Parts: sequence; structure tokens; C-alpha cells
Amino acid sequence: MAGQVEGKVALVTGGASGIGEAIVELFAREGATIVATDIDELRGPELAKRITKAGGKAIFLEQDVTSEERWVEIVAEIAKRYGRLDVLVSNAGIGISVPSIVDMTLADWRKQNAINLDGVFLSVKHCLPLMRKHGGGSIVMMSSLAGLRGAPGLSAYSATKGGVRLFAKSIAMECAAAGDGIRVNSVHPGIIDTPIWGKIPTGATGAGQNAPIDPEERAKMATPLGRAGQAAEIASGVLYLASDASRYVTGSELVIDGGMNAGGVPRRA
Repeated sequence: MAGQVEGKVALVTGGASGIGEAIVELFAREGATIVATDIDELRGPELAKRITKAGGKAIFLEQDVTSEERWVEIVAEIAKRYGRLDVLVSNAGIGISVPSIVDMTLADWRKQNAINLDGVFLSVKHCLPLMRKHGGGSIVMMSSLAGLRGAPGLSAYSATKGGVRLFAKSIAMECAAAGDGIRVNSVHPGIIDTPIWGKIPTGATGAGQNAPIDPEERAKMATPLGRAGQAAEIASGVLYLASDASRYVTGSELVIDGGMNAGGVPRRA
């Protein structure tokens, strides 16, 4: 039985760990040829080797998504190796939490914008021509629940993820108007049990001293389903948007948050 993305070439940024790693692994099992990129030059190659050993098709390319020069090189390499690109998953991102906006430095603000928003813009700018050349495909942009509503201490992160949400809608309309066969959607995870939660710094340039966040404890208090989500659960949603099963879906938001965006935490029996 053919996989859901059988024969498709997929680029996943931030693919070496967390949600990105789960997406790469699931896509590979479902038949895609994977190009995983990340700044992590240790985990990335190991992931590609693991997939290849299991019978999948994957390569790893080191990438800083804020570098336009590197984007030109990445797309050229994909065109050279495969001649096409069917799926783009713009997943790379960071979060910097501070107690108050007055504690945030301009460097912190700009760093998040550079990775979370500029990186997504560059991915679309440089991948779109190759996708159009071969009849379309699917672009999935990783936003966040924080891109749908405010979050204390995460003002810059929320701003960037809200920007991703509207950028996805705008590009979806642009592609639809062009009739290029490219669908564009955003994914909005809630509290997901990934390493990034323990690594969220309280200020990349030294502002604040908050303790690391325990995702499971946070989810018990804030999520109607009473638990943190798993990276694989986000990957399943991304797979749907990348596959032909979602061929009538564009400009949409897929919220995978255990019910957080629906309202307050319900009383449990």
C-alpha cells in the first residue's frame, strides 16, 4: 500500500529534533524523499542515517534559515538532486521568554523575528519557483497557539507566530490567484512535550532568570485534555496537509492543542 506522501520530495526545516524530527520520520515512513535541514550538525546527519538504514530516503543539509545565501544553495541542491520539490514544511523556530516586555532586549526581539518570520519568508521566496515549475504542492508553516492569542512573557514569539499565520493566508491567496496548484496552511501546536520547553531561555542576551518550563505540569493546568501533546501528534497533522487528502484545504489553520483554544479548562469528574 502506497504511503500518504509516496513519491513526493519534501523539505523540512528545523528537522533535527522535536516536532521537526517527528515530521521527518513520519514523512519517510509514508514514502517521501526527505531533505531535512537544521543548524544542528550532530543530530541531523544521525537522523538521515537512521532513516536510510530503515529503508527510507533522506539527506541532511546544514542550514541557518536566516541566511538568504544559504537558501539559494539549499534550493539549488534540491533541484540538482531531485529536479523537483513537492512539500515545504517551514518548521524552524525559537522562543525567548521574558517576565515583561520591558525586560526584552532589541537583540532578543530581532533574533526571534529573524528565525521565526524572516526564515519562513525566505523559505517561500526561494522554494516557490521550484514548486511551481513542477505543478504545485503543499506549503506548511509552523505557527503556534501563541499565534492565535496572547501569551504573557512571549510577546515577541506571539508576534512572530501571528505573523506566520497571516503570511500563510496571504501566500495561499497569492498561489490560488496564480493557479499554480500550491496550497498553503499553518499549524498551531499547543503545549507539546519537546526539548524546546526546557531550553526556552529567559533572554538570549541575559534578560531575566526564569526557571525552565515543565510542559507536562503546564499542560495539566492549562489543557482541557489534561496532558501535553506529543511531537508525533503534530506530525500527523502536518502529514495530512502535505498529502493529497487535503487537496481542497488552503489558507487554513490547523490547531492541535488539546482544546486550549476552545476555552477554559473544564471541571473533571
